[in-house]
Amino acid sequence: MPHALADTETITPSVKPLAALVRDGGLLDRRRGAYGAAIGLNLTLIALTVAAMTAVGESWWQLLLAIPAAVLSTRSAFFGHDAGHKQIAATPRVNRALGLLHANVLAGMSYGWWVAKHTRHHVHPNEVDLDPDVGTGVLAWTPEQAGAKRGFARWLARHQAVAFFPLLLLEALNLQVSSVRDLLHTDRRDRLLESSLLLAHHLGYAGCLLLVMSPLQALAFAGVHHALFGLHLGMAFAPNHKGMPMPAPGEQWTHLQRQVLTARNVHGAALTDWLLGGLNYQIEHHLFPSMPRPNLRHAQPLVQAYCVAVGLAYTAETALQSYRHALAHLGEVGEG
Repeated sequence: MPHALADTETITPSVKPLAALVRDGGLLDRRRGAYGAAIGLNLTLIALTVAAMTAVGESWWQLLLAIPAAVLSTRSAFFGHDAGHKQIAATPRVNRALGLLHANVLAGMSYGWWVAKHTRHHVHPNEVDLDPDVGTGVLAWTPEQAGAKRGFARWLARHQAVAFFPLLLLEALNLQVSSVRDLLHTDRRDRLLESSLLLAHHLGYAGCLLLVMSPLQALAFAGVHHALFGLHLGMAFAPNHKGMPMPAPGEQWTHLQRQVLTARNVHGAALTDWLLGGLNYQIEHHLFPSMPRPNLRHAQPLVQAYCVAVGLAYTAETALQSYRHALAHLGEVGEG
């Protein structure tokens, strides 16, 4: 690897030499076998969880099954994410079908809405007013956003570092409500299809619960399931950009700078990779969003070496360090 990067030390930082190395290394090639096995395992585990719920019957022990249900819902969302980036299949049609299955049918959120939102994030990571992930909302990402809040919203901004993880318990519900809101106000051609799939998800979910447990138990199960789903999903995405540099309006960054400097990687053991869905290789993912997720860890040493060679800061932290820095940023910003 070092000899392949030697010539990059004297050039203006650009992603092109790195892209050539990644492409020549086969890291952009599809991993159909790996995805097929992973998706098949996820679907099997979902079926086994439903079977276990049926076997347990009308019992409060069902709440324990909400834990694997939340983990598997998050895995489904990860596959929907990958399909949106066209990482899984060779054709847009198959990727879209996989995205609709995992997002709309299994996770209960609009695939089309999420892809449009997430695409804006990738084009303008951490850019206020351009990246929807740092736009005006419940949380404040800049002192200006915090200072503009009033009343309870201002109080929440001051305490948002403490409230961050509790708020993540509502993230799955937020994504589902935002999906419905978007479909009610969109004129997309696939509006009817997406709406039908979301309706099928919610009817099937409610029917499955009410068939095997009492209404009160079903309500409790749904609450625990969605709270843990939102927490798991939020904890996978939160370390990626929060507390990292935010380009000022009008500031000109190259593509390489924009994608590397605004992101951080989270390193750890294989369990970290699994729990964070491989998205802990966030720098590699942002540089090459269509790279299959199983390849990101193989691209990481190459990308880091390239960044060192061209003098570009490459941030990699443990999960605890990343959460600590993200929360510290929220605390500082919240003071307005």
